[in-house]
Amino acid sequence: MMAEHDTDILIVGGGINGAGIARDAAGRGLSVTLCEQDDLAGHTSSASTKLIHGGLRYLEQYEFRLVAKALAEREVVMRLAPHISWPLLFVLPHESHLRPAWMIRLGLLLYDSLGAGHRTLADSRAVDLRSHVSGVPLKSMYARGFVYSDGWVQDARLVVLNAMDARRLGADVRVRTRCVSARVEDGMWQARLLGADGQARLCRAKVLVNACGPWAGRFLGDVLSCDRHPRVRLVKGSHIVLPRVFEHNHAYIFQQPDRRIVFAIPYEDDYTLVGTTDLDYTGDPANVVIGTDEVRYLCDAVNRYFRTPVQPADVAWSYSGVRPLLDEDGNASAVSRDYRITLDHKQGAPLLSIFGGKITTYRRLAEEAVDHLAEVLQPERAAWTADGDPLPGGDFADAERLLAAWSQRWPWLPSALARRWLRHYGTCTETLLGEARAVGDLGEHFGADLYQLELDYLIRAEWARSGDDVLWRRTKLGLRLSSGQRNQVQAYVARMVPLLVDATAQAAGARSA
Repeated sequence: MMAEHDTDILIVGGGINGAGIARDAAGRGLSVTLCEQDDLAGHTSSASTKLIHGGLRYLEQYEFRLVAKALAEREVVMRLAPHISWPLLFVLPHESHLRPAWMIRLGLLLYDSLGAGHRTLADSRAVDLRSHVSGVPLKSMYARGFVYSDGWVQDARLVVLNAMDARRLGADVRVRTRCVSARVEDGMWQARLLGADGQARLCRAKVLVNACGPWAGRFLGDVLSCDRHPRVRLVKGSHIVLPRVFEHNHAYIFQQPDRRIVFAIPYEDDYTLVGTTDLDYTGDPANVVIGTDEVRYLCDAVNRYFRTPVQPADVAWSYSGVRPLLDEDGNASAVSRDYRITLDHKQGAPLLSIFGGKITTYRRLAEEAVDHLAEVLQPERAAWTADGDPLPGGDFADAERLLAAWSQRWPWLPSALARRWLRHYGTCTETLLGEARAVGDLGEHFGADLYQLELDYLIRAEWARSGDDVLWRRTKLGLRLSSGQRNQVQAYVARMVPLLVDATAQAAGARSA
């Protein structure tokens, strides 16, 4: 057993909520330890539809407060992370037998007005699909449509950037580290953390935060032995990725006969992302996979609208996640995406738990969570993240101007690679490149535009510990590499993690000394 260390807050869970709380709390001068049993964003937070949006469909469920809150946060996220988020125009083809045109127009006007005062995006409008570019791939029966604005974000990268900023502010972030037990002694939480190296470490914390997402209820029951706690309803959402179905940059929102909606979104330049499903789930969230019925459902959704049909065999990749929602009766797609924060002192020391939520409102949730703890912990600083500095790499105003500056500074850097790095790392690209002065300095080439230098950066700076961490979360280059190339990446990361992680830890220790 390793020696114990003290912290103000121990956060269990490295998804978007845990990382957001860590950043907020560390920025208020509190000492923070975050542990995640797998990879940052390893589960639900990397399995979203990648949207930062108010949730147009929630208007039918009268979730006006949630929609308004999310629309305000949509603007904040795009300001904090301009490199990994951007506006996106959505096209809604009209089908009179599902919803009358006046109802859709009224809903979009309400959507616009709920975002008034925060919105920098374009207002909604009606379009003639017979002449609009978005009508070209659609079946001829769709003559009328509506266009509105929302935002897109690289979800897993949003989690990693929050964790990076938390670390910059002093937080101790530990991946592949599981909280196996926790109890209160002398008014402090005594937690046992088990790392990937098999070493157990003791952590003493004034406050314990349960940000375990789909495991929130299980953590309370199995690890903390809490007999009574809010129930979490697990809802499975699956997506498919197809070779590009349409050529333009608009996205689509499709109404289904069951009154659900499905998105079709331009994805990674050469693909189309289609999702999502909503199914109640009772298994282990770590083992969730798409079902054949879900693949068919999403293909049918595409075929209902587009001229060129797709088949399950066309699917290039798929992913599934389990959303932890507030437990309510009724259809899974109608369950509220709002969140609940509970603060319990019954254990003898504060226990804060997060239930529900959506990626768009993560910053607001984190701010409220730390506000709940202010009386106990007396932070040095008030809430700050709404108007604070951008996330790492987001300190620029104009992407095209930055790319032009890079082409002058690094004329040897391939333009496609520079653009991808801008959309992943922003100004942190300078750190990634280090002393590189030519393509040859990027090291071994693994395929597509993935080089050794980028892999080393992700291991040192972004907690990548496996090939999947790189290929499916930090980037989506798994789509572009063969199985053999993916295996080479996996082998390289496995070989280099012990070397680079130890070297980084030693360098950090030397700096602190």
